[in-house]
Amino acid sequence: MNNIVFQMIAWQFFDMPKEILKGLKTFLLFNLNYFSVTSLIKTYLSPWRRYGSRYGNPFDLWQNFQVLVFNLMSRIIGAVIRTFFIIFGIMSELFILIIGLIIFITWFLFPVLLIIGFVFGISLLS
Repeated sequence: MNNIVFQMIAWQFFDMPKEILKGLKTFLLFNLNYFSVTSLIKTYLSPWRRYGSRYGNPFDLWQNFQVLVFNLMSRIIGAVIRTFFIIFGIMSELFILIIGLIIFITWFLFPVLLIIGFVFGISLLS
């Protein structure tokens, strides 16, 4: 059964959809890695750029209070920036997924569109 029609049907409906899904998976994994979403979630409350101060003498309350406020602000800034990047990474992940599914579904519609194009093209001639 080396008929070219059967080979084309196998390519159109079996081989290429597998490749399209592999490509979509590659894009999704690259996007997760590019935005480091898993790493950002793991280090969500870490100080921004590891900026932090060490506490000094336990009896120097004002200096310890300043260090506490600075460390809290560094963690808050880190959480805000990480939140932005996590949201942006997940939104781009959803965008890639939607575009990939549209391409996947459209791939199956191409033969139908080709037949419709022939039918309407021939009907326009007569």
